[in-house]
Order: sequence, then C-alpha cells, then structure tokens
Amino acid sequence: MSGAARHRPLGVVTRGTTNPNRLRRVDNWIVATCADRLRAAVDPLVVDLGYGATPVTAVELRARLAAGVRRDVRLVGLEIDPARVAAAAPAADPPGLTFARGGFELAGLRPVLVRAFNVLRQYDEREVPDAWRTMTAALAPGGVLVEGTCDELGRLAGWLLIDADGPRTLTLAAKLTTLGSPAELAERLPKALIHRNVPGEPVHELISALEGAWHSAAPYATFGPRQRWLRAVTHLRDTGWPILDRPHRWRQGELTLPWPSVAPRT
Repeated sequence: MSGAARHRPLGVVTRGTTNPNRLRRVDNWIVATCADRLRAAVDPLVVDLGYGATPVTAVELRARLAAGVRRDVRLVGLEIDPARVAAAAPAADPPGLTFARGGFELAGLRPVLVRAFNVLRQYDEREVPDAWRTMTAALAPGGVLVEGTCDELGRLAGWLLIDADGPRTLTLAAKLTTLGSPAELAERLPKALIHRNVPGEPVHELISALEGAWHSAAPYATFGPRQRWLRAVTHLRDTGWPILDRPHRWRQGELTLPWPSVAPRT
C-alpha cells in the first residue's frame, strides 16, 4: 500500500467488465507454465493488474496459485480507480491477497509475475510497447508479464508471455465444446496483433492455416471436439508451424507458438 501511495498510477481506467471464471484458461496455463519461477522466488509476489469492477478474478488467481504452485504466494490486485480498490477490500485476505491503487508502474512493487488481462484492449496499438516496457521494467529479475484478452465468458482467449527482452510466446485458447471455428480466435488476439490479422501478416497466416487444418480434421469430430482440435494442431506442426508444448496442453484447447513466428512484419 505504501508503494502505491508513492507512485502515480500510469494508465486509464478500464471498462471493468468481469465474470467468475472468466480467466480460468490463462490461470491454468500460468499454473502449468510459470510454476518454476514462483517456486524458485524468495518472494512469490504476483500482481493482477486491472482486475476490474469486482475482485473475483484476482481471488480466483490467488486460490489457483496457492493450490497448484505454493501456498505462500502473495497476490496484489491493482486498479487505478480508487473506488474499485475500496470495493475489493472485503475480499482481501492478507498477507496472501491484498488490493491497492496502481497502474503500469505496478505501484512500486517487484513481482515475479504480472497478469494484465483485458487492459490494453482499449489502448492504441502504438501505445502497447511502452506499456510493456513500463511493466517489465518493474518486474523482479527473471519475472514475466502475461498480457492478453478474452471474451466475456472466457471461452476464447489469446495472450502473450513477455519478459524484459520482449514477447516470447503467443497462446490461443478456446473452450472446444463451444468452438464453431478457429477463426473466432482472431477476435481475441492481444492488442499487439488484433489489427494485424490481415493478408501479408504472420498472424493472419496462422489463423488461416488453423482454420484450414480444422476443416481438414472434420472427420475427427465424430470422436469429439478435443480429438478434432488435436488433429488440427498436429497438422499445423507437421506442416512447419513451430508449435510448442506437448499434446497434454493442446488437449486443453491451447496452441502456443514462439513470438517470432507471429510477430508483425510492418
């Protein structure tokens, strides 16, 4: 809290839209992918930046990390709007879960991990790199930023893993039982990519290739959407896309690629 008082919050107030379990896909990915960083940390501090009008997703992230990574993880929810910080106070459970006022400067904290979801969506694309640099400059050594967006119910999502050197990976994720077409994921690309889904850009080529692979895997729909997705992702890998992780992650409706394979060309 004292750190928050000494630093002027950077950024603007978001719409604040949130729902229970809206961020469960990225939370589960964080537990699976970033656990080693948190387990190795002397101070396992996590920041949930821009948690919204209610603190529900911050409460959920703290619970998932405590259950799946380490019980002593500390999560600080940051919001620019002081009214939202006050409204979240009854949900606090110090020292494991607290709330404070802050923005991209992270209120003077030095977290191992920052989750910033549905925060940059309202910004201009040209503002994104500066926001990334401000947040990553405040991280603890070896820390990471998970920045992305999702739909209102968390059925479709896209996020970037970012460190001090910039973006490292892009992950797309979907609830497979409600996925009509992988092209729907284009609407939930992170801000740095959502306007790059046009011919000539790598992310457009990715979405087009995934859509084609999904249609080619239509016969596997008989065995359920998960088997169809697995076949589509396998096809992408076999045709040269540098798909990361293993099938146990793909089965969750995820697809992760290194940033250079989708980074904007212009």
